[in-house]
Amino acid sequence: MDVSQYLQIFIEESKENLQRLNENLLKLEGYPDDIQTLNEIFRVAHTLKGMAGTMGFVKMQKLTHNIENVLSEIRSGKLKVNVSMLDTLFQCLDALENYVEEIINTSGEGNENYTLLIQELENITSQQNLDVLPQQEAQSNASDKAKDLSTSPIDVKNDQLIELPESQGLIKNKAMSMGMNVFQVEIKLSANCVLRSARAFVIFTELERLGEIVHCVPSAQDIEDERFEDSFILVFITKESKQKLQEIILGVSEVESVSILPFKQGEFIEESIDIENKEEDTPKTNQQEGNAAQNAKQQVSSKTVRVNIDRLDTLMNLVSELIIVKTQLEGLNMSAQNSDGNYNDSVEYLERVTTSLHDAVMKVRMVPVELVFNRFPRMIRDISRKIDKDIDLVMSGEETELDRTVIDEIGDPLIHLLRNAADHGLETTEERIHLGKPKKGTIKLRAYQDGNSVVIEVQDDGRGIDVNKIKTKAIQRGTITKEEALAMNEQEIIELLFKPSFSTAAEITDLSGRGVGLDVVKSKITALGGHVEIQTELGKGSKFTVRLPLTLAIIQALMINIGNEKYAIPLSNIQNIEDVKKEDIQLVQKQEVIVARNEIIPIVRLHNVLGLPQEDKELMMGVIVKKGERQVGFIIDSLIGQQEIVIKSLGKYLSGIDIIAGATILGNGEVALILDVNSLI
Repeated sequence: MDVSQYLQIFIEESKENLQRLNENLLKLEGYPDDIQTLNEIFRVAHTLKGMAGTMGFVKMQKLTHNIENVLSEIRSGKLKVNVSMLDTLFQCLDALENYVEEIINTSGEGNENYTLLIQELENITSQQNLDVLPQQEAQSNASDKAKDLSTSPIDVKNDQLIELPESQGLIKNKAMSMGMNVFQVEIKLSANCVLRSARAFVIFTELERLGEIVHCVPSAQDIEDERFEDSFILVFITKESKQKLQEIILGVSEVESVSILPFKQGEFIEESIDIENKEEDTPKTNQQEGNAAQNAKQQVSSKTVRVNIDRLDTLMNLVSELIIVKTQLEGLNMSAQNSDGNYNDSVEYLERVTTSLHDAVMKVRMVPVELVFNRFPRMIRDISRKIDKDIDLVMSGEETELDRTVIDEIGDPLIHLLRNAADHGLETTEERIHLGKPKKGTIKLRAYQDGNSVVIEVQDDGRGIDVNKIKTKAIQRGTITKEEALAMNEQEIIELLFKPSFSTAAEITDLSGRGVGLDVVKSKITALGGHVEIQTELGKGSKFTVRLPLTLAIIQALMINIGNEKYAIPLSNIQNIEDVKKEDIQLVQKQEVIVARNEIIPIVRLHNVLGLPQEDKELMMGVIVKKGERQVGFIIDSLIGQQEIVIKSLGKYLSGIDIIAGATILGNGEVALILDVNSLI
């Protein structure tokens, strides 16, 4: 069977399963006695093994098989979770991620066999009798049967009926007393079946036309999430005969065999232990409740449809063209002074439809920042072990949504900020104890929506930024002169950290000191139409604030005239519009400023920046824009009005123009340039 058609599905599902594996291994490190988390890790590893085997990736299958062996020994109580074992499992996770990356790049697994890693896993299982978890050993005899039923491959003899919970047993007896047939149906799928859950769904659909499924092993949720190997069991109530059921099921493709056993009248099936549904006698811990909430969250989030981002881009482009046509129609209506009420109504209706369609497409493109945040707990865990610092990463606002285009680009800047906080920001354990701080340093990663922007904050409770140290280093490197340093305020000095190749680290390490990082952060975020700010207090810590636009495709803008040219300024940056008298402009340190609402605001004459001729007027118009806490007034000739515009790229030949963020097509076919407020400020 040619499985190449399923390669993309395999890659996407492998990435999801590896992320779940990563999250649950971190959870297990904090709570090594959590059986529910351990079972989830086992199921994910089992799924990965089956997927890899089906696709013919033998090396990946072998590694996951050995991981599964270790997990099985832990579940049985023969092994105890320890730091060394978790380090090995995390290395295995990295190896699996490398396999997936190799498959993405070459459609093959590469030459790496990870022989030493597999040998280490085998050594762990060979020590199974050395360490035993007491509480697991006490529970194992009472619940082995239920564990096997809920999480292990099915092993039911052809003449053996499964045990039903009491409620399903009563339903079965009631149905049989009414003359209905009750069958136990065991279905085995062929070994080369790739989409097992989809095939099971087809079987469920076919059977439910003939009767009612009252019980299944594994659970319906596990079957839907493909947490089973190649077989599953159903208890089915129907009026149809055994032969009819066999005919229907065997008619479904990729079904290898089916075994049907009838329940007999009068049989009473006692309640079995159900690991996942049975209430424990002891109250749940906070961690168990948290795990249950997380599992519920995972189940809800799995109700999604995968759509290729290229298709969404095509849909967005079509919506963009529709908005341009709408703008053209509005222009025609105004120029012709058309008084036809039907025409006006049609244009208004078109505007409502395009706005609704645009909102709908944007919602499809929006994804939670959780997709990026999920990789960071593991990264901080590895960094803390490498630099020997005890670090607690606290994340919030993971449900905040951003455009998929922004999500794909924001990961690297956040990695730089988090590594910077861990290495530069936080003190060593000894320093924190000496200063009277908590032994464990804290890094907070927070996301939230603010108007048409999304704000991401990276805050630490470390040593803060030494402004004098930055100033001294900048003078030594020739970045600034002593005279310039005296004239600079604290915020301007801190901004020097974003200069290329600037670093205050005393020595080069694996994490920092080479002068790369913050300049990359700023350039990447600026390219996304956002900006980054720093707040710091010496001895208390620092906070990096990244502000990003919700979308990069369609925005509300203020259209302006400068000379004979039309330009657009994103509306999200604009504070207000002021009349500026020539006599009100003052010069402060060679910078023109005005006073508006008791604030001193620097002004920028856009004519000079854009190289356009300017008339000397007594009364001018100023557009006040804001970037973070800083305000600047742009001097323009006149306003056109607010308009919804489609951002178009300038292409590779014009991409180096910093002050221009892109272009848009107006209703009359003219092209207007979009000003990059961040660069101008």
